[in-house]
Amino acid sequence: MTSPSTRLAANHLMDTVLPVRPALVDRGSGARMKPGMVEALVSSGTARAMVISHRQALVRGGALVLMEAAELAESLRKAGVAPDLTIYLGAALGTSDLPEGTELVLFILSEQFEIHAEQFERGIAGVPSDAAWTGFRDIAAQLNPTDTALFIEASAIANWHATHVHCPRCGAPTVVEAGGWVRRCPADNSEHYPRTDPAIIVTVVGPDDRLLLGGGGPLDATNYSTLAGFVEPGESLEQAVVREIQEEVGVRVTAAQYLGSQSWPFPASLMLGFTAATGDTEAKPDGVEVTRARWFSRAELQEAVLAGEIVISSRLSIARSLIEHWYGGVIQDRSAAE
Repeated sequence: MTSPSTRLAANHLMDTVLPVRPALVDRGSGARMKPGMVEALVSSGTARAMVISHRQALVRGGALVLMEAAELAESLRKAGVAPDLTIYLGAALGTSDLPEGTELVLFILSEQFEIHAEQFERGIAGVPSDAAWTGFRDIAAQLNPTDTALFIEASAIANWHATHVHCPRCGAPTVVEAGGWVRRCPADNSEHYPRTDPAIIVTVVGPDDRLLLGGGGPLDATNYSTLAGFVEPGESLEQAVVREIQEEVGVRVTAAQYLGSQSWPFPASLMLGFTAATGDTEAKPDGVEVTRARWFSRAELQEAVLAGEIVISSRLSIARSLIEHWYGGVIQDRSAAE
């Protein structure tokens, strides 16, 4: 028989889920299997290219720099700069901010070239002189949805290539195939594919409908967010929710519901969002991953944010979406209110 506390906790789970964001790029999983496809696309004069180096992309005026791929490749060649890899990103869909069908490639560079308005011999001809190397977190709030999707996709595949240059079976150097989406070992012919690490991220709601948020680092820090952790081998997502919440804050979860996901390839995470119910009202941080934990009513959370008492996750993250899903609307930030 279900206990009253369990039934009460389960009632706190919301029936709705986070909205599904449409795909903006067709990654062409079939087309990219053709040998030489990327080279032919770059030389065709119709594809556009973005550039990434050391987890930074070329950005100009709050947007990715997307140059004509053949022109950029020639400029790089003349400057003595050779991309380490050229990866097929896909073709723009009708839902994107680019003309439908625009083919997109990624140039991965080991070194960042300089950009000078008057001295192209020290830079790359054709690259806007006011472009700059920028990390995703520094520019994400300004990017349109298509640029955001491309930056995340490019970061994910670039990070994977950087850490998987050798075969995990025999240690032999691997070769790149399928438009940059497969690495094959020539020694044993094994194929290796991009890795994504699943992690759960959770809003924990108590029997009084208050939300539990936590934070790491110094005890006097003001940052608070949802609780999260990686899924372990042989574990279901729901089991990971129960285990992580118990480990990090000593709270027993009695029900969990999946709400949505967000790719966060820094380096390779896929954040799987849940809301979870508990009959507990006391949290005990583990002191390692979580050093602070607080319960908030909706009014208390908004007041604390506006007062600058706490800072919650930015709107770039699924953490903020999960928090506002529980809140039932937009939480006003202090900066916006001032």
